[in-house]
Amino acid sequence: MSKQTTPQDQTVPQDHATAGAPVIELRGVHVIHKARTGKLFRPDRVHAVKGVDFTVARGETVGIVGESGCGKSTVAKVMVGLQQPTKGQVLFHGKPIGTSASARKELGRAVSVVFQDPATALNPRMTVRDQLLDPLGVHGIGTPATRLARVRELVHLVGLPQSALEVLPRQISGGQRQRVAIARALALEPDVIVADEPTSALDVSVRAQVLNLLTDLKEALGLGLVFISHDINTVRYVSDRIAVMYFGEIVETGPAEQIFTSPRNDYTRTLLSATPSLLEIGAS
Repeated sequence: MSKQTTPQDQTVPQDHATAGAPVIELRGVHVIHKARTGKLFRPDRVHAVKGVDFTVARGETVGIVGESGCGKSTVAKVMVGLQQPTKGQVLFHGKPIGTSASARKELGRAVSVVFQDPATALNPRMTVRDQLLDPLGVHGIGTPATRLARVRELVHLVGLPQSALEVLPRQISGGQRQRVAIARALALEPDVIVADEPTSALDVSVRAQVLNLLTDLKEALGLGLVFISHDINTVRYVSDRIAVMYFGEIVETGPAEQIFTSPRNDYTRTLLSATPSLLEIGAS
């Protein structure tokens, strides 16, 4: 697809009337990668993220949507501290994120991530019990007894039987593995969960179940949720606000219904007309 014009007057301002203070805020974030295709002393550079402004608060779901390679996963890595921005600021509860180990540990407790493929995100040699105990032990939370009680609570929260604690990831289905990954993301009682394409590796028959689980947990626990996907219809299903990314930029952002009923950007209209809903596919 050729790059289309994205004039600034087509961008809808973000509406925070119903949201609290941001937990994570990106201000003018750029990320530039050095590519391996360049010459030794003049490597090629890929401008993956270009001047992105973004916020998420507790109690709201913000969707990031765009085609593969648009930079949305890089934005996710910046939010959870896995990628340092080349330029710009990342604020955590209104303050710049420090680079010390203690600052990264604090961010790790407050902002969790659910990756695309639970088969690679989970350790294949650890039982579900140990996968869920691990973050509690790393952060020194509670006693062995209270940690085990928390783990039992977590599997109940995500709709798994207690017997699931004793199995290895390969012994359960893809949907169940993603529920384990979600439980692990909840272990430290975070303020925000960043879900990067959390349903794309699953069978269509279980995608709606995982989406409903994430939505229910967000409502029940008062979490902030950043939901990242290439499917704008799926993003609409879970999101209060939507940010549309194209070639590393957020070209349009606003309430989900506004994006769908009155899109102002050509690329947004292209996504709406070209992308079938994964939920509808599963229901057909």
